Amino acid sequence: MEKGLIQQFIEWIIHNGGLYVLLLVIYAETGLLLGFFFPGDSLLFAAGIYTDELAKEFFGMHYSVIIILVIIVSILGNMTGYWFGRKTGPLLYERKETWLFKRKHLMRAHDFYDHYGKGTIFLAKFLPIIRTFAPIVAGIVKMDKKTFHFYNVLGSICWVSSMMLGGHFLQTWVEKKWGYSLKDHIEAITLIIILITTLPVLYKLFFGKKKIVPVDENAGKK
Repeated sequence: MEKGLIQQFIEWIIHNGGLYVLLLVIYAETGLLLGFFFPGDSLLFAAGIYTDELAKEFFGMHYSVIIILVIIVSILGNMTGYWFGRKTGPLLYERKETWLFKRKHLMRAHDFYDHYGKGTIFLAKFLPIIRTFAPIVAGIVKMDKKTFHFYNVLGSICWVSSMMLGGHFLQTWVEKKWGYSLKDHIEAITLIIILITTLPVLYKLFFGKKKIVPVDENAGKK
């Protein structure tokens, strides 16, 4: 059976650089602006299916070491995004307003992170695109560092562990139960994961009701 492009791409990553390419992709997706288009969820799940191979390539370590390394890189990625936001934030606050840029949007983002920042940083790990920009925005609005780092670590542990252990144990169970490997169905699994993780985001963007938040134009003039 001819393999699809997605399956070929993921298998190429696993077999060409394997763990090192995986770590680079996860770091880029969680810490660099240009990394938002990487398929983090499906790649982690696929890496979970191939954990034994990845572990053998990495000095024959136990697969748990691979998962820990990915968790660390995910944490470092978000820390990079937060640092970038902290550094660029002051420039945005001082920037002259245009039709595209309004300072009131920054103030709204600041208020939003004050109220919902904990849940945002944690849940963003499970949402494509959002997980790239959430830590950057958190840095721009100067979210409390200790709070950010705590939920960054917690979110990274839950996200990476659930995806990679899910792939690992599902592969083991299916192989024992029915005698075939999920490695032959990476593309279908990838498409399912992409749909599950992106549909809620797309629905919210296009069909979610936008709550209008009143802005006090006289705020800060007293």
